[in-house]
Amino acid sequence: MKKTKIIYWIFTVLVLLIMGVGAFPSIIKSASSVQLIHEQLGYPEYFVPFTGVAKLLGCIALVIPGYPRIKEWAYAGLAFDMIGAIYSSISLGGFTPGILILFVFLGIIAGSYIYYHKLRKLNAASNGTSYSGNTALA
Repeated sequence: MKKTKIIYWIFTVLVLLIMGVGAFPSIIKSASSVQLIHEQLGYPEYFVPFTGVAKLLGCIALVIPGYPRIKEWAYAGLAFDMIGAIYSSISLGGFTPGILILFVFLGIIAGSYIYYHKLRKLNAASNGTSYSGNTALA
């Protein structure tokens, strides 16, 4: 269980660094965020702080203990954000080698999610309860 917990936290800290640190420039509508999201990708300018706040809330949800349903939504939202970034980048400029880093980031989110469920399963087994993977029942 210790190995699973360490791997989970490595992935989760990486998610927090990638998504959480990237949220702040968007929240304050920094020139680089506006240039990327609004001017380069073509999204409305009001979308810039919205995405930043959503990323920050998702990151907070990942570190607050309990609330498995909210964590599921947070993982989904962070994955949708990354998938949207990949799609938008490919739509505008075609597939370039620089886009591969976005796939790595998506893989890190997936790793955190997978190990989150492995950890929950191990915790359920050590408590003598069953784990179905269904957070609606948790």
